[in-house]
Amino acid sequence: MQTGCDHRCTFCSIWQARGPSISLPFEAIRDAVAREIDRGAKEIVLTGVDITDYRGGLGRLCQRLLAAEARLTRLRLSSLDSIEIDEDLFELIAGEPRLMPHFHLSLQAGDEMILKRMRRRHSRTDAVRTVEHIKAARSDASIGADLIAGFPTETEEMALNSLKLLDDCDVIAAHVFPFSPRPNTPAARMQQLERELVKARAARLRHAAAARRSRWLESLVGTVQPILVEGDGVGHTDNFAPVAIRGAHRAQSGQARITGSNGNQLTAVWA
Repeated sequence: MQTGCDHRCTFCSIWQARGPSISLPFEAIRDAVAREIDRGAKEIVLTGVDITDYRGGLGRLCQRLLAAEARLTRLRLSSLDSIEIDEDLFELIAGEPRLMPHFHLSLQAGDEMILKRMRRRHSRTDAVRTVEHIKAARSDASIGADLIAGFPTETEEMALNSLKLLDDCDVIAAHVFPFSPRPNTPAARMQQLERELVKARAARLRHAAAARRSRWLESLVGTVQPILVEGDGVGHTDNFAPVAIRGAHRAQSGQARITGSNGNQLTAVWA
């Protein structure tokens, strides 16, 4: 639905490879969704390089899609730039059950100075407020995040601020990347950290994120959750917790009682 990027984060070379942001016309997206539903798709995921930069607004696009295609009962969004989430999208989060309640945010860091050196357009405070807004709108929403460990010039205090962001933004699905310089980017010319330190900070961040995720999954045991089976006996809850359910078939959906967790995946039976 969208490709390219108009922003210039100092660590990123996507804009060089993909060019400026380009959005597909609504009609093309609507028709593509209809074709997938005709083929049996039970859930549609909107994706792109920077989907919150969709021309005309991502929230408005989602509203039009849901109005145009009554068969679209499960709409999921890929990675979002938190500072670009518009009021139309917040309205959908609050009142549209067909929009799945998992939101993966491109946060990258939890320290104000590092965010500035990354040339991100949001502050740490902005990130926390966005999550608070999402949670206030829909209490069952879960939050994912992209985070970079060991960005150039990062001190231990700065790294700990990113670690604390896991709690402050209630992140239960973290994609942690050790910083790796990309050619012809400003960050590649900054003062680099030792690779072993970068790896150690990434490992620490991943360990903390995994512990948070395990606790979250455990908190779902005993609840009844809507799930969609995507493979032979495995699928996800609406808020994107992975679940295994014996005897289930691909594209089967319904309410399931969560019976256990191994820290990485839930088990369930149909309710």
